Formats: sequence, C-alpha cells, structure tokens
Amino acid sequence: MRHRHLALCDHNAGRSGLSRFSKNETAQSEAVAVNLAQIRSPDANEGTCAVGEFDSVVQARRSIRLFHPDKPVPRSHVIGALELARRAPSNSNTQPWHLVLAEGAARERLVTALLNESRTREPAIPPVHADFETFKRELGAQLYGSLGIGRDDAEGRRKAIRLNWRFYNAPLAGIVCMPRDLHHVDSLGVGMYLQTFILGLTARGLGTCVQMLIAGFPDVVRQTLQIPDHYEILCGLAIGYAVEDFAANNLDVPRKPIDDTAVFLDL
Repeated sequence: MRHRHLALCDHNAGRSGLSRFSKNETAQSEAVAVNLAQIRSPDANEGTCAVGEFDSVVQARRSIRLFHPDKPVPRSHVIGALELARRAPSNSNTQPWHLVLAEGAARERLVTALLNESRTREPAIPPVHADFETFKRELGAQLYGSLGIGRDDAEGRRKAIRLNWRFYNAPLAGIVCMPRDLHHVDSLGVGMYLQTFILGLTARGLGTCVQMLIAGFPDVVRQTLQIPDHYEILCGLAIGYAVEDFAANNLDVPRKPIDDTAVFLDL
C-alpha cells in the first residue's frame, strides 16, 4: 500500500488504518488561509500590515519541549496549515514531501516502540561536524540550564531525552519523509514545506518542535506506522499546545548576525 502525501493515523482507524481529510475540513481550512490577494495589494498600508503580521508569526515560533497532553489539536488548524505548506516551492514542482501524523492509539504505539528501542541501543544520528560543535554545546548548556540539569547530572539528561521519545507529550506526532530515489537538492523542498507548515501552525496558536532524534530509529518508526520502504524518514515533529510556564519553552536562542550568513555584492 502506497501512502498518500498526507496520512493521519488515529485511534479509530485500527493498527494500520489511515484517515483521510474530508472535503468539508478542506473547505473549512480555506477560511483561515492567508488572503493572498490582500498580501499582493498595491496599497501601502495593507502591505505593511501583512508584513508585520508575518514577522510576528516568525518571531513567535519556538521549539516547544513540553506540551499539554490532554489538549487536542483541532483538525481544522492542521488542515489550514497544510493548505499553506503545499504552496511551498520545490525542484521542478516535484513536491517531494510526505507527512504521516499519528494521534491517539497510533501515537501511543509509536512512543512505546521508541522508548523500548532506546533502552537497547543508541539512535543512528550523524554527529555534528566539529566546525559546528560549539553551537550544539551552547544550545545544550542553555536548554539543560533552564531545566536545572547540570553537566554531571546523567539521570536528569536521560529523563530529558526520554521526553523527546514521547514527542514532549504533544498529542499529535508527525513523521516527515521524502522518496528515497530523490536527491539532496530535493530535501530543500521538504524543508520549505516543513517550515511553512510550522509557521501555519504557529499562526493558529500551536507549538511545534522538529525532532531529528526520531529519525535515529527509522526501522522502528517505519514498522510501527507502516511507512513504505521507498520513503526515507527525515525527522519527527511534535505538535500541540505549549505549557507556557515551562522554562525551556521560553528560551531566547541566539542566532548568527546577518553579516555572518549573507553577502551582498554590487561589483
């Protein structure tokens, strides 16, 4: 069975069941989609308003590491964000993204399988290149520091990692994939799709966290959610409502200055 480019696993669909979004839900999402005509308006005031709103959404996005597990994610919010995400650019319009969303019993099966596997072996995640290791160390110090976990607190760090396998308690767990037969250049399209989806969710009051660690057990994810072999698993995505007073959800993670990442040439 080939997965569609979007599949949602839920507790009503059985172990391998996939629930497709209805036309009514798609129509409902159009009501909350961005009004492109307004954004393209030549009126200066309307353009400024649209830019300001977009800037606010981008600046509001955070990597959320603790969610309210009992606060469900409205399907209409997910559909609205997906309507925007599918407009993302891709190489020759190949639209190489494939997203599997698990909730309810399907999510619980995945979490259980990941936790069990994590007790037997380490995830297969490529190490960060030495030239960029300093960024990882700085983020780790900031993150664990906000949680009161010291460098020598091995048990505290293990608990934090176990929360990762639980999708930080988010009620909706996403798995981002792309066809194996495509090339690295096509992963750019998946990245733009994912970012657009995340910003669409942010605009609707939802939090997210991209999880590279989830891809460390691709065989477990694939078997549990019955993802076909011709898809490569790129990352996980936690989706839900953030616990606002959780310290790690309010980190101001530094970014490189523009001069370090962009060059303007005029000669």
